[in-house]
Amino acid sequence: MLVSTMNDVPGQEIVQVIGEVAGLTVRSRGLGANFAAGFRALGGGEIHEYTQLLYQSRHEAIMRMCQHAIAFGANAVIAMRFDCNEIANTMSEVAAYGTAVIIKPKQ
Repeated sequence: MLVSTMNDVPGQEIVQVIGEVAGLTVRSRGLGANFAAGFRALGGGEIHEYTQLLYQSRHEAIMRMCQHAIAFGANAVIAMRFDCNEIANTMSEVAAYGTAVIIKPKQ
């Protein structure tokens, strides 16, 4: 499954637009991660626990979006974007969305 943030794919033509697809995950920040991150925040710099949480969340959201696209018969997703929100100061919501399409090489 090709996933692109562009609106087209060089060397490919879009033969069918299927429509919007999305993948979503909501992750809770564990007590241990919050505790460790609190100490790191005192010193400044990157909070590795949260970076890893968001990286894993984005990956999960993309995989779910791809499963959604495959279920509709797509072989690519174009114009993919992320949306992130915080829920109740303890959870992170990450959504990946885009347009499911069928592409083929240009002749």
